[in-house]
Amino acid sequence: MNLLVRVNLAVTVVFAVGAVGAGAVCSKLLTDNAKREAFAAAGLMMDGAIAMRSYTAEEIVPLLGCQLQREFLPQSIPSYAATQNFLKVRENHPAYSYKEATLNPTNPRDRAVDWESDIIQRFRNDPKATELVGERDTPMGRALYLARPIRVDGECLMCHSVPSAAPVTVVAKYGENNGFGWQAHEVVGAQLVSVPLATAEASAAGVLKVFMSSLAAIFVVMLAVLNYVLYLLFVRPVRRMAAMADALSLGDLTTPEFPTGGSAEIAGLGRSFNRLRTSLAKALKMLGD
Repeated sequence: MNLLVRVNLAVTVVFAVGAVGAGAVCSKLLTDNAKREAFAAAGLMMDGAIAMRSYTAEEIVPLLGCQLQREFLPQSIPSYAATQNFLKVRENHPAYSYKEATLNPTNPRDRAVDWESDIIQRFRNDPKATELVGERDTPMGRALYLARPIRVDGECLMCHSVPSAAPVTVVAKYGENNGFGWQAHEVVGAQLVSVPLATAEASAAGVLKVFMSSLAAIFVVMLAVLNYVLYLLFVRPVRRMAAMADALSLGDLTTPEFPTGGSAEIAGLGRSFNRLRTSLAKALKMLGD
């Protein structure tokens, strides 16, 4: 195995180890950044839902005071308004979702499914918890969810304590079997936003691919330059010296002197061979005499 092959093999092994390490670190950083982006999007969705709830309660409900006494309007309920708003968002972004999942809701569409019930139960078990973040598999791919508890306050009890205390229009709309029995300060549900990770992860994978491809291209160029420099400075001079030394060993004293240019190591080797050549010529002359 010649010098160039050994050098190339050693450099390639070192590069491969370094590339694997760099790729692993880069992949983790990009994945973490993708999750941070998803979490930021989830937080923005949650803030949007809260803003919609506040807008409905503070500016829409007061305008419907008289009408609400004659007829129940779901549009006047802050949670309904927030949910409807995000249903419009889902028309163009089906992987994003918002739900006010409730264990015993008035509107059946708000009833919590299994994984949502588990989150609500975690809030019920830990009264100090104000937010939960996690990941789950969905039909649209991996998603990050952000959850905040829904706790019963005085306004909730006006409609959700017992059927007899609820507005007649609410009972007429939904009946007496759902959405009642809530207790003050009880966690009855959770606001849940879900943001897809697939898009962010795909973007991270694309960046990683470009990074690794660029790294490989740089390595190929550097390896080519290294081989060229090694050939000019070491391999070619050493091969010439080897050929000259071989001819000299066969008694060919017409062989020119070894070159003493180039790198310090090659120049020193050339001078040593020249001294050896001179000594050999003298010895042969003495034998001839």
